[in-house]
Amino acid sequence: MARLAFCGLGLMGIPMAGRLLAAGHQVTVWNRTPGKEGPLVEAGAKVANSAAAAAADAEATITMLADPAAVEEVLFGAGGVVSAMPAGSTLIEMSTVGPEVSAEIRGRLPAGIEMMDAPVAGTVPQVLDGSLRILVGASDASFERWRDVLADIGQPIHAGPPGSGSAVKLVVNASLLSVLAVVGESLALADALGLDQSKVLDILAESPNGLMVKRSRKSIETDSYPVTFKIALADKDLRLVTEAASRGGKNLRIASALGDYFSSANAAGLGENNYSEILRYIRQSPPA
Repeated sequence: MARLAFCGLGLMGIPMAGRLLAAGHQVTVWNRTPGKEGPLVEAGAKVANSAAAAAADAEATITMLADPAAVEEVLFGAGGVVSAMPAGSTLIEMSTVGPEVSAEIRGRLPAGIEMMDAPVAGTVPQVLDGSLRILVGASDASFERWRDVLADIGQPIHAGPPGSGSAVKLVVNASLLSVLAVVGESLALADALGLDQSKVLDILAESPNGLMVKRSRKSIETDSYPVTFKIALADKDLRLVTEAASRGGKNLRIASALGDYFSSANAAGLGENNYSEILRYIRQSPPA
């Protein structure tokens, strides 16, 4: 079993750290906002008073944070992780920050500290049932060293060399959020045509977008969207998508239009709501 630090106890971080504890690992946790660690302490976690203290004795430090600014603060700010990581340990960076930020972090680490970028594809239900996909950018040796630990969280996939995990996460989110918006616009069109929602959902469930329709149907029909992944984070991810594409000389028109939906929903005060609530937002949006 491994000695691990886990920094970032948000919607995803708490159940991820919980799975590591359940697997028998020694886990020290830390969060920028204290008070979320109670269930993990009951499961056997130790609590550190700083990110540095969490990392000081860890073989690997896992970070699962909201955005690049939070990652910068937790890794390199006062009392940050990097100042205390022992030689030979590994930083497993699981936040969605994009390949450019991942490369920047890697370049600032002291000699003797390895880094894996390992963002995830999935939300809280996938963490709980063990189906969370972990998209790993790392050397072959690093991946093999930490594969079993990551397997205690979900399903690790070696996407390629360092940076590949962060890059492919943007590809995954661009696809996922695009399909969600297409379903939203399809339902908005059905509303405009006066069609019966239930019958439309039945038909769309057997279309190429059927998986998203089936996954979202209960929320659509009950108008209830439990929070598993926030609109504000989807908004941030789409900015990373379009910025990365622009740096690579690509103009992603669909992703840019999709970003408008999420940024306007975020600006309208819906940032803390679940990302799939964009379906309701699209249906209620007035004509341009």
